[in-house]
Amino acid sequence: MTVYNELYNPVACEWHVGQLLRALAQLRDGRPSPMVVRDTSNIHWITAFDDVFDDEAAHALYISGDRAVLHTDSRYATACEEAARRSPIRIDTARESHAAFVARQWNGSWLHGMPEAELQVEDTMTLAEYRALQKAFPADFPIGETDGLVLKLRAVKDPYEVARLRGAQSITDAAFSHIIQYMKPGMTERQVQLELEEFMLRHGAQGLAFPSIVATGANGASPHAIPGATMLEAGQCVVLDFGAKSYGYCSDMTRTVFLGEPEGEMRAAWDTLRAANEAVEAMLAPGVTGKEAHELAESVLTEGGFAGRMGHGLGHGVGLDIHEEPVLAPRNEQPLVAGNVVTVEPGIYLPGKFGMRLEDFGVITDDGFDVFTQSTHEMVVI
Repeated sequence: MTVYNELYNPVACEWHVGQLLRALAQLRDGRPSPMVVRDTSNIHWITAFDDVFDDEAAHALYISGDRAVLHTDSRYATACEEAARRSPIRIDTARESHAAFVARQWNGSWLHGMPEAELQVEDTMTLAEYRALQKAFPADFPIGETDGLVLKLRAVKDPYEVARLRGAQSITDAAFSHIIQYMKPGMTERQVQLELEEFMLRHGAQGLAFPSIVATGANGASPHAIPGATMLEAGQCVVLDFGAKSYGYCSDMTRTVFLGEPEGEMRAAWDTLRAANEAVEAMLAPGVTGKEAHELAESVLTEGGFAGRMGHGLGHGVGLDIHEEPVLAPRNEQPLVAGNVVTVEPGIYLPGKFGMRLEDFGVITDDGFDVFTQSTHEMVVI
């Protein structure tokens, strides 16, 4: 397994905190604006703490120009304190609600009493938590909402994040090499799924980026099919969509393999699908919009005789979460920038017959698209 020298970056936390503070200042034209962050993935990104957070939303991060404090409880205290030793984050384990914690931080800040100051909260905060915050402050206290501010910052990956994403993909590529030697007609989708996932976990994956998809025959026409008892049969194709998680970061790839040499419509679909994937990857660069990338894929599919057979967006961002910004889809008219990490995953789905998808992911660079996925685009026939 490749060792990445950039996997650990002791200044990542300080850099992310600085990015957020600068963005907050810009958001409010330089006026004081501390923020409380509750989304666990956002907290993970800002703090750059490894092996600390799980799926429980048990943490709140208060960040302003004079302090960055993570409120957590005794279950996470030791791990948080160890991770924070070389970071600007302070750990607070007071047994109180997050709302009370935020009010205490505000009251102890130099911002307290400044009429132009406003507390910013994430727009993903629950209504119950928002109301609890309102009760913890005076009735006329201003609480504003950010418009996905941290998610937008996360959309541009740092070099150490790119290194982790490459590492996760190296495990995923190895899993694909293994599974095409393992799978054969007569196995069930579920049997292949379990082998695929166990391989990733045995070979360095911290966890799974998402539940793997193994869909054969007509099941492949459902993009999010759930593997079951359906058996692999000769003459069919099998969609494999899977990814490892390593050092907190996800990978995502899809390959379609064939149980016997495809002919006719299935062969034409594969040739068209590959052409769509490779055309988009060749055109991706700073300045290209997500809409333009999606439309190019659709045009190649249409030219090949499969107009309207994709039905979903061409791609999405990947990072700490499997779905992040930006997206390659008709709704995204914003230009891509260097550091964006996106998938390219055109699909063709013919209900009652078969489905197929070919997905890579990589990073937008100053002059193009650097693909992390190393697995072949050549047809794989079992």
